[in-house]
Amino acid sequence: MSELNISSAVEQLETTGDFVRFAASQFNKAELYFGHGTNNAWDEAVALVMFGLHLPEHLLNDVFSCKLTGEEKLSLMSIIEMRISQEIPAAYITNQAVFANLPFYVDQRVLVPRSPIGELIENQFSGLLTSNELPERILDLCTGSGCIAIACAYAFPDAEVDAVDLSIDALNVANINIENHGLTEQVIPIQSDVFSGVKGQVYDLIVTNPPYVDQEDVDALPEEYLHEPEMGLGCGEDGLDIVRKILAESASHLSENGILICEVGNSQVHVASVYPTVPFQWLSFERGGHGVFMLTKAQLDEFSEVFEQNL
Repeated sequence: MSELNISSAVEQLETTGDFVRFAASQFNKAELYFGHGTNNAWDEAVALVMFGLHLPEHLLNDVFSCKLTGEEKLSLMSIIEMRISQEIPAAYITNQAVFANLPFYVDQRVLVPRSPIGELIENQFSGLLTSNELPERILDLCTGSGCIAIACAYAFPDAEVDAVDLSIDALNVANINIENHGLTEQVIPIQSDVFSGVKGQVYDLIVTNPPYVDQEDVDALPEEYLHEPEMGLGCGEDGLDIVRKILAESASHLSENGILICEVGNSQVHVASVYPTVPFQWLSFERGGHGVFMLTKAQLDEFSEVFEQNL
């Protein structure tokens, strides 16, 4: 948007609703990518406009027809222009994301939470846990913002949860969220290269959303993804460099009835190709999503030679 367009828009737009409509139209015109919390221009516009007005989104209808001050208009126009010109995901502008119906602080040190695993956590992994007992120890491997670990702590309030990541930057963000949710006694951030920082530790549930994007998909990512930390996305030619280690090492960190839940997204096709004999249970989601599998401790033991051979 040129300065002339901005000046003209500020004069002509009057209400909250005007700015939401204008922002959505401009986002569509600019052919922005949506996938970091919203999936369309209208919802993205609502999120940014209400953030700019320091109001919760659920009040949109109450303030839709409210006239804005000149200062508010200029502030909103600056946010809209930033989203378009820099193609920054809205979550990084607002520093806000929602996962498993919980709020999280995010910035460009971590990926924006969007894993379908959130649905599993909300349902307490119903039908997946192999024991009638609730998990007492949980590991969130490659925790990033800490969203999976924290959501698991809410779902299983009596469980101990370790949140591990190689990136100190990511762990600093995770710690912000752990403190914001008052879970410093239950969720423990640990620096770890896969399992290196939790040697000898055994868990009833390992949940992981590791880097898994293959090189072909990395090369085709929309501009918005380039604002996310590179080490959180790509992971080798087929995207499975870390997944291979997880499959080879998880069994020794699981209790007798323990399970591994792992997201690999579009790299599901590579997993099936590399491990054709392994009976991965690919999970389905009511709210959409794919590429998440489950394996039991027994299955990981049974196919341990396969996993080791493919390291």
